Amino acid sequence: MKKGTIFSGMRPTGKLHIGHLSVLKNWVELQDKYNCFFGIVDWHALTTAFDNTEKIQENKRLMLLDWLGAGLDPEKSPIFVQSSVKEHGELHLLLSMITPLSWVERVPTYKDQIVQLGSQGKDISTYGFLGYPVLMAADILVYRADTVPVGEDQLPHLEFTRELARRFNHLYNCKLFPEPQAQLAKVAMLPGVDGRKMSKSYNNDIPLGATTEEIWEKVQMMVTDPARIKKSDPGHPEVCIVHTYHQLYHALDLDELSDDCRQGKIGCVQCKKRLAKVIDQQLTPIREKRQYYENKPKLLREILETGARDAKIKATETMTLVRSAMKI
Repeated sequence: MKKGTIFSGMRPTGKLHIGHLSVLKNWVELQDKYNCFFGIVDWHALTTAFDNTEKIQENKRLMLLDWLGAGLDPEKSPIFVQSSVKEHGELHLLLSMITPLSWVERVPTYKDQIVQLGSQGKDISTYGFLGYPVLMAADILVYRADTVPVGEDQLPHLEFTRELARRFNHLYNCKLFPEPQAQLAKVAMLPGVDGRKMSKSYNNDIPLGATTEEIWEKVQMMVTDPARIKKSDPGHPEVCIVHTYHQLYHALDLDELSDDCRQGKIGCVQCKKRLAKVIDQQLTPIREKRQYYENKPKLLREILETGARDAKIKATETMTLVRSAMKI
């Protein structure tokens, strides 16, 4: 018996990188414990890319490949594109009718993104961007999900969904929507190879499908201790990006690595080679599985079509109950 129902999704903005791997590994484990629905949320991509849509179709394909490569199993859980299940949009519309404007204006990430993207000269003060927390809530509630895997930074979004579920149930005197609980996921917050936030736009990421050569090229770019000139010079691992990665990938012998660095027993190049090797070992099965699916476009289409069909069964059932509760 599975514990309950989960919905989770990602915006298709391009190839995923190793910073996403901890999230995907968690999803893979959850498939055996919950009834999961995994959505490539392409409508959400429009909230900030409404004027640059030509890459969204290809990005959906790339995201699907990364998900399958990381181990998501379409035989266990529906994998689908959000816009293929129109009930997401219908519930979003109906929920928007009962959502106080002050609720969406106080969402922390809304204010953060306004500042961040505004500093780039991009005007995102649109109705869709303001209302994206309502669409996010609809994504979850249309499956009546009772659990959502989130990092701590996403808890305000989940609380917004819980408040909206309570408001609907109160207004229409029903118990239709559960108040979804957080399934806190441990997310590895890896920096980019240059020390900044890992991002495709900075070209400082290591893609999940990276080849052995590409991994080594990226690791070579990592910033090390600037005060260390020769191999024999004592190092300061606490200021080294390579060491930050070793904390995740070489946790068992981290103390030994740190001591060797401080005593000048291991050089930066050797340290980077050890890191590149272990990253390559971890990404090799993902890369191989990704390549398997990449050569099967018909199978990819079938996975998304089947996933959308299965998701639509649950979503249609929910919307029938919603319309009945609202008497419309």
